[in-house]
Amino acid sequence: MGQLEGKTAIVTGGTSGIGLATAERFAAEGAHVYITGRRQEALDAAVVKIGHRATGVRGDVADLADLDRLYETVAAQNRRIDVLFANAGGGEFSTLEQVTEKHFDETFGSNTKGMLFTVQKALPLLNDGASIILQSSNAATLGNEAFGVYAASKAAVRSFARTWAAELKGRSIRVNAISPGTIDTPGIDGLAPDQEQAGQLKSYLAGTIPMGRIGRPDEVAGAALFLASDQSSFITGIELFVDGGRNQI
Repeated sequence: MGQLEGKTAIVTGGTSGIGLATAERFAAEGAHVYITGRRQEALDAAVVKIGHRATGVRGDVADLADLDRLYETVAAQNRRIDVLFANAGGGEFSTLEQVTEKHFDETFGSNTKGMLFTVQKALPLLNDGASIILQSSNAATLGNEAFGVYAASKAAVRSFARTWAAELKGRSIRVNAISPGTIDTPGIDGLAPDQEQAGQLKSYLAGTIPMGRIGRPDEVAGAALFLASDQSSFITGIELFVDGGRNQI
């Protein structure tokens, strides 16, 4: 039997990168996985890739009506939630001088507001003893230039993990944060204007990591599985860095 046999999991932003890798891992371990994504074509492709244990629900976590539709779908199929991986989010470079209201609202809308309401709206469907995993970032504790708004939005996520772990302890619901470093995902490619510069950016970032390389989505998925499973039954409120030692050494 898999580590999540018979359980129900939610993975927001599950159409690519870390979200897709984690949804695949959860399904391989026996969970039925609901994934979200904003583009129907990518969502359909991800469901096919994950297999018969996946259900796709199109939506944007920053849109509360979309979140309502996600949980209405889960409830309509007579399921309750054992694992919630609030993964959806993203960011772009912008220096302090360049930050616009649109940049701020979009970044905090998906990374912070969207995460808060993803968790809040799941509460009625969460089983006691469930695991909530919040996607933060090691950028939250680094002073990376031109990444201030993104870093601040992820620092809020780390704070949420502490507060919600305290608030939900009476239901034995564990809340933890994962903070990946540089991971080889489409999101990293999207920070550069073309593939050549994306490669240069990855090479530069790899040079800042003690392990000498950037990470793979499946390596973050393995950490998420640990926090989702009974292997971490006495762990709550932590921040688990998956960053090749970048924040530790």
